[in-house]
Amino acid sequence: MLLSRALERMEPSGTTAMTDRASALREAGRDIISLSVGEPDFPTPAHVIAAAKDALDRGLTKYTPVIGTQQLKEAAATHFERDLGLPTAAKDVIVSAGGKQAIFEALVATVNAGDEVVIPNPWWVSYAQIVKYAGGQVVPLVTQADNNFCFTARELEAVITPRTRWLLLNSPGNPTGAVYSAGLLAEIGEVLRRHPHVMVLSDDIYAPLNYTGQPHRTLAALCPDLKPRVCTISGVSKSHAMTGFRIGVATGPGWLLEAMGRLQSNSSGNACSISQAAAVAAFTGPQDFLDEWRERFRQRRDLVVQGINACPGLSTPSPDGAFYCFIDAAPLMQTYGNDEALALHLLEHGVAVVAASAFGGVDGFRISFAADDAVLEEALRRITLALS
Repeated sequence: MLLSRALERMEPSGTTAMTDRASALREAGRDIISLSVGEPDFPTPAHVIAAAKDALDRGLTKYTPVIGTQQLKEAAATHFERDLGLPTAAKDVIVSAGGKQAIFEALVATVNAGDEVVIPNPWWVSYAQIVKYAGGQVVPLVTQADNNFCFTARELEAVITPRTRWLLLNSPGNPTGAVYSAGLLAEIGEVLRRHPHVMVLSDDIYAPLNYTGQPHRTLAALCPDLKPRVCTISGVSKSHAMTGFRIGVATGPGWLLEAMGRLQSNSSGNACSISQAAAVAAFTGPQDFLDEWRERFRQRRDLVVQGINACPGLSTPSPDGAFYCFIDAAPLMQTYGNDEALALHLLEHGVAVVAASAFGGVDGFRISFAADDAVLEEALRRITLALS
């Protein structure tokens, strides 16, 4: 055996696999609409691009401190307080090469063999894989569409054991668009107070994409007494259309940030220096464009929800955040067998989606509505035709 046991526990990303397959078909000359990748289609804001160019012109192409430049840590601290309501000092921030790296570091630094990690299901594809890599046990906390894919405080308490190490929270969520209200987060906080051995990883990367009309709320801000047990993750990938820049930021207890930095210093080192300069501009520059982006995403959401619910055999609730619909296709399983076969069938008809099983779900698929209205309308037409 040439691979480590740790790596053999980890499966490839389902979203990446479908995106790569769609790209290969495109290169072969096929007309494929890809709704499989979670990436805003808007251009990166001009002031962010200008900051990156300026950093290049100033020769900022050398190593930076492993856990980020002072300027970016200060800018991230401003973001955490302004946008998440979480007062944060620059010394309590770590900068990573994307939010995924910060999540990986936090879990790998703390999870031992047999430790349990509670993850709301359906989940973002990498959560469970990282826990498995670290040797932990994934404990699914199954959510339902009729509750907008949010779990209740009672459901959480029922799965906590003495071996529970982490609860993973993602709000707004991928792949479901779930948004946890202030009231529900407060109830979750009450449960956590009764179980002081449980840490919380709060993934807030989609914070600006909230369609409820209410401000974004995060656990550590609502329950400041729990802050020493919460690692909050954010970044610029989704909010500022900067997926390729690979910048994530995290805040949490000092001992955890030190451990994450230790891992980072022996793996990737610092995040890209030019990307860090661009992220400073993203956090500190104009934010008013987000209102327009949010409204356009909301309109696209409504378009997709209406189209999917009009298609026989498919149904989806209206997501409260992010830019995904998690679609139930259970009535079609007798015809197609399973959700992977259904996803391949749709791909043959020119639309790339991701099977629900990639997210720990069943009998359905996820689509991203981060695409132009005309593209979404054509994708819905193809899906309807494929299933008719």
